[in-house]
Amino acid sequence: MKDGFVKVAAVTPELKVADIKFNTSRICSYIDEAVAGGNKVIAFPELCITGYTCQDLFLQDRLIEGARSALSVVASHTEEIDALIIVGLPLEIFGKFYNVAAVINRGKILGIVPKTHLPNYNEFYEARHFRSGANVHTTTMIDSHEVPVDTRLIFCCESMPSLRIAIELCEDLWVPNPPSVSHCMAGATLIANLSASDEITGKSKYRMELVSGQSARLVCGYIYASAGNTESSQDVVYSGHNIIAENGNVLASSKLFSSGIISTEIDIKKIEADRRRMTTYSADDTDLYKKVEFKLGFTDTSLSRFVSAHPFVPSAKADRNIRCEEILMIQANGLRKRLVHIGCKKVVIGISGGLDSTLALLVTVKAFDLLGLDHSGIVAVTMPGFGTTTRTYGNSVNLIKSLGATFREISIVKAVNVHFEDIGHDANNHDVTYENGQARERTQILMDVANQVGGIVIGTGDLSELALGWATYNGDHMSMYAVNVSVPKTLVRYLVGYYADTCGDDGLASVLNDVLDTPVSPELLPPKDGVISQVTEDLVGPYELHDFFLYHMLRNGSAPGKIYRLARYAFDKEYSPEVILKWEKIFYKRFFAQHFKRSCLPDGPKVGTVAVSPRGDLRMPSDASAAVWLQELDDIG
Repeated sequence: MKDGFVKVAAVTPELKVADIKFNTSRICSYIDEAVAGGNKVIAFPELCITGYTCQDLFLQDRLIEGARSALSVVASHTEEIDALIIVGLPLEIFGKFYNVAAVINRGKILGIVPKTHLPNYNEFYEARHFRSGANVHTTTMIDSHEVPVDTRLIFCCESMPSLRIAIELCEDLWVPNPPSVSHCMAGATLIANLSASDEITGKSKYRMELVSGQSARLVCGYIYASAGNTESSQDVVYSGHNIIAENGNVLASSKLFSSGIISTEIDIKKIEADRRRMTTYSADDTDLYKKVEFKLGFTDTSLSRFVSAHPFVPSAKADRNIRCEEILMIQANGLRKRLVHIGCKKVVIGISGGLDSTLALLVTVKAFDLLGLDHSGIVAVTMPGFGTTTRTYGNSVNLIKSLGATFREISIVKAVNVHFEDIGHDANNHDVTYENGQARERTQILMDVANQVGGIVIGTGDLSELALGWATYNGDHMSMYAVNVSVPKTLVRYLVGYYADTCGDDGLASVLNDVLDTPVSPELLPPKDGVISQVTEDLVGPYELHDFFLYHMLRNGSAPGKIYRLARYAFDKEYSPEVILKWEKIFYKRFFAQHFKRSCLPDGPKVGTVAVSPRGDLRMPSDASAAVWLQELDDIG
């Protein structure tokens, strides 16, 4: 419950068709097991009290009465249980028979939700036995208590107001306009689907896509609990394919043809943050819904769900390669359009032998290929200075020549020394003036060379540097088109690695791999014994941590304490809690203090869900205070 996480479960119990006593016993046992695992919302399959495959036995009084009595048994079993339980059963209400979900909390039946869409095609014959609940808005008496019966019920948690649960049953999800659409527009953040979906070849993949897609479209959590292989196999087989999804991501799924529990944590706060951001996510029909409150104890939910240490980078290699190619094409097409618009066939780019300038050059080459332009129109300038090492210089030269760009070498040493003399700066004083003087000299050279050749300057700086303000104002901060502006450092590394793996040129790949092995550095301080002396991550912190903080702050709107907690899960083996906290504090200080550099960024393409363009994704005052964010971290330690 803490930080918006609620642990949920989808359960497929073993059952015996029409053996209500046995089924009820198994349901109660699974409730106990799920609760022992910390689950707070527990969903069972459709008609699980009787079994979905009873067929005309549903018309028997003995089954009808037994199911109603069994519901009371299940409710009574939950009196001391801190969870919301949802079970399926057949229920007669005023002489009409419905396929329903019963919602139970602490021994009380809170509501009955009847199924709206009854399949009566192919192997399904539900309309033979049940009525649609589409227009049912009534109550029924169960154990002397009046219980609402309605498809438009939202169950609201008192201790966690953002947890609002609504129900749909099986076929309801498969129709053109599922009830869950209205449920979520009325405020529901979590949908539970009680299902009995039989298995045929190819259906499990479609089912997974359906649940995932619905959770994405509705920006919600989704629990899908389905009947298993102990249902009747007279004509079809049920697989117990349970799925838990959150806003398009499948967090957990069961093995086919099995019984048991799957569980994970849904991030309800993330769901609400996404909805706040989407101004097109409009509320509708809220007055038509009845809000039913329930109680859950507020607990510090431990996390079992996967927390990626590199949220900008897909974990699966196949997905990563697809993503890398997409990003390179977005970057290249952005530059292509700019060159076409201004009628430009030449560009100028500074090459340092580092990751960012390497990626920018690769993107530029790709853009030239899209335009059918010769690579000689790419004027690649290496500008050795006081901190340039033999390794990075060599990589710069080899990279430029491997790609067929026009090579130019312009040393900045003489010009910077003259500049220091002009402003009265001691060249032995290696302070910020010493460093930034070099960065600005390089930018001046690039701008002037661009004028010489009739081209534009391609920016190389990345998203992570902009987030931290790790850029020299009016130095490497400035360009005429910034191709890496929304690519974080962790992703830059994968993009260069992907290019090395797929370029088909062993010489180029060798250079790219050596660039990947080189420490990230602006090389503005003299080397020691020929080795880079200024390592960026020693000064501002590990980029993988900063990218993690950035993602969860901007993409999810998460509070600093929650981000710290997630980082401890993600980097448990890499960094101590004290180190994570130290660098998170520095991240917030720099992010707020350096925003003025982001307020005047050059144009550049957005490639992912997180970007800092002042004209698009991030509009914040340059003098906003970080005090509220830092206070939360100070309270941690």
